[in-house]
Amino acid sequence: MSGAPGVLPTPLWHALAGARVVDLAQPMRRGMPQSPNHPPFRLLLERRHGDMVREDGGSAANEIVITGGHVGTHVDALAHVSHDGLLYGGLAAAEQQSHEGFARLGIDEFTPYVGRCVLLDVARLHGVPVLPAGYEITPDDLAAAESAAGVTVAAGEAVLIGTGWSRHWADTAVFTGQTGGAPGPGAAAGEWLAARRPALVGGETIAFEHIAPGRGHATLPVHRTLLVESGINIVETMRLDALAATGAAEFLLVLAPLPFVGATGAPARPLALLPEDAAE
Repeated sequence: MSGAPGVLPTPLWHALAGARVVDLAQPMRRGMPQSPNHPPFRLLLERRHGDMVREDGGSAANEIVITGGHVGTHVDALAHVSHDGLLYGGLAAAEQQSHEGFARLGIDEFTPYVGRCVLLDVARLHGVPVLPAGYEITPDDLAAAESAAGVTVAAGEAVLIGTGWSRHWADTAVFTGQTGGAPGPGAAAGEWLAARRPALVGGETIAFEHIAPGRGHATLPVHRTLLVESGINIVETMRLDALAATGAAEFLLVLAPLPFVGATGAPARPLALLPEDAAE
């Protein structure tokens, strides 16, 4: 890279400055939809304005935040799932975990991602705003969405799956899918994704899985395939409806979860950067 140290070349700087930014994170608030397997999000004002006033009249407020690592838009660390007692790379889960978290494969080992990302919009493929609850996404769906968008899922890059499920965010009972189910990749689609060796995958539902009606999170085969067998991180509960509305199939993704040392996951605020003239 030419130029003075610490100075971006003009073309790169101009490209970034002119980009349209689409926020892919759901807002975090009390009572938001979440998996019953995780502690809920809570925000409490510990100090209110007026509780303490400085001699010059100034005051400040602050809060305590309590949350599970898999609540709201978040990234699953490789330590999140084991199979037959083993984590990714054959590490024994029992040897890595303690009351302080995981010595290996925690979310603090996730390298912030800045790079190309493709959106495989399966809802658009089927001509619907939202896939039906309990719909199982297949390898044929993913291949057809890839072809229709004119993109290719590349190794080392990111891929998101559009289901339209973000539109149900305001309806907790529907969004969680505990009774009616939720759309997502089935086991075969998980294998299809793993074979393409992406750096990470993401989706709109609480679990990046096909959740059949009445099954809840009984089994999570896609998590096993991606996290345990392939070392591919998962981003869940993303807000993709605004991104899908632009029609963009590829864009620059910026993703950095909070670096909680030893944690199995952490909240994140993914950002998609699109050309300035992308559709509103």
